[in-house]
Amino acid sequence: MNKEFETRIANYVDDHRDVLIRTTSDLVRLNSVNSPPTGAEKECQVYLANRLREISWNPELYRPDQVDGVTDHPLFWAGRDYTDRPNLGARRPGRGGGRSLVLSGHVDTVPVGSACWTRDPFGAAVEGNRLYGRGANDMKGGVATNLFVLQALHELEIQLEGDLVFESVVDEEFGGANGTLAGRVAGFNGDAAVVSEPSFLRVCPAQRGGRVAHIQLCSPADGILDENGLGSGVVMQLQHLLSKLGEYSERRRAGAPRHPLYARHSADPVPVSVTKISTGPWGNQEPIAVPGSCRVELYWQAMPGETREEVDGQFSTWMNEVVGSAPELFGLAPVIEFPTRWLPGCDTPVSSPLVVELSACATSVLGQPPAIEGIEGPGDMFLFQQVFGIPSVYWGARGANTHAADEYVDIDSLVAAAHTLLLFVCRWCGVAK
Repeated sequence: MNKEFETRIANYVDDHRDVLIRTTSDLVRLNSVNSPPTGAEKECQVYLANRLREISWNPELYRPDQVDGVTDHPLFWAGRDYTDRPNLGARRPGRGGGRSLVLSGHVDTVPVGSACWTRDPFGAAVEGNRLYGRGANDMKGGVATNLFVLQALHELEIQLEGDLVFESVVDEEFGGANGTLAGRVAGFNGDAAVVSEPSFLRVCPAQRGGRVAHIQLCSPADGILDENGLGSGVVMQLQHLLSKLGEYSERRRAGAPRHPLYARHSADPVPVSVTKISTGPWGNQEPIAVPGSCRVELYWQAMPGETREEVDGQFSTWMNEVVGSAPELFGLAPVIEFPTRWLPGCDTPVSSPLVVELSACATSVLGQPPAIEGIEGPGDMFLFQQVFGIPSVYWGARGANTHAADEYVDIDSLVAAAHTLLLFVCRWCGVAK
């Protein structure tokens, strides 16, 4: 691409940044919360389909579980309801001779939650350089970025040599992945893929794995006026479990393989976290009593190369040691459940043309080379890389409070991400003469 072409692209992005902000705002205002086994993604998908038709694309809305062969796939996660939860896929054939590319994103969000928001979660408030709302950062800003690229190509009358695929999938949150799996089985594939998750303007060709476990602790409950005095209920079990958690964290750090994309920016590449603890409802409608049951949610991450069998086996060994070290506390054995699928870590080589060429485009826009690092959490990229052999990266804007109250996306970085992606699409697919 010559300087004149790059200047044309830059001028378009500068002149149309309000379109990108407006699209992100429109998506944030549409509730698309994923609440397994159901979700509310349809309105967003219809909005995107209508926007695609306006620029002469032919989108397909389809139920993920009705793609031929998808429910028989070994990675299909049963038990989700896809009523009024369509995937969206669209392909624009190129003129020929170029490489094909998938621009992928998920439109579902986590729930608003019970934490106190200071802005309307669906208000899309713009304050300074921040656009607030549930999903603004994860990842409606990324979906808007992908749509912005398609609109730019249309309005600039740029014809590509290679095919370009746009997809917006459902059910990515809570370890769903069925939407992304369905897109691959349905054939919305290419020579490479960019997943527009918020990567903080880093090129991220790797992701960590992730595992969630629910631990149910049980012990006879005690009232406060019982004949034998105040008992401990389940509290001593909980205290013992938490006291041993540091040992598990150390074991994870010692046993996980080292990975160069996590060596520089991550003091703990495989963190173990307690994400929820509950002994029941709170408030004056509940009597004061020592609880007899407690639920603990643990979330831990894994490095590319670790298998589910290895990670689960290490966890099982640790749990057996926790119980075995205090048999007097555990008259009833803890019940362990894994409420979501295992999400493996994965990586695309940093020497791949995808990483090299996207980094070059980012350098042109940002004025300096982007960091090339592994992203901090798991996602659906493993399906592209490991299952379907499609080189892929995460690329997207900066933001904060992801999955928390007052989530926001940084607007200037959103524009920079879109500018870079537009340049890269032209470079990767080739511009027809």
